Amino acid sequence: MLRGEQIKGGGMKPIIVKRTVIVAGKKTSVSLEHAFWRGLREIAAWQDMSLPDLIASINSDGDDEGEISSTIRLFVLNFYRHQLFAADHLLRSVAPLPDLGA
Repeated sequence: MLRGEQIKGGGMKPIIVKRTVIVAGKKTSVSLEHAFWRGLREIAAWQDMSLPDLIASINSDGDDEGEISSTIRLFVLNFYRHQLFAADHLLRSVAPLPDLGA
């Protein structure tokens, strides 16, 4: 398990992992926190894609190194937010919550 540095307030400073990937035949470096790399691998597996293919689809505009990292973070966040929304919607349609209002 990767651990970050202890920071004030008891939290942990995340470790940034830099990896080189080949996207559209071009090497590019991507720097992400471990949790985002893990999420990206999970999404690639779920979509039955290779990691470079998924990154290429996310980076269709050909962003530079710094921007692709931010673009990937937003993609992973939005993917899991959508999953949470879909699960919540399904749960509410199967078992609606009781109305506890007035």
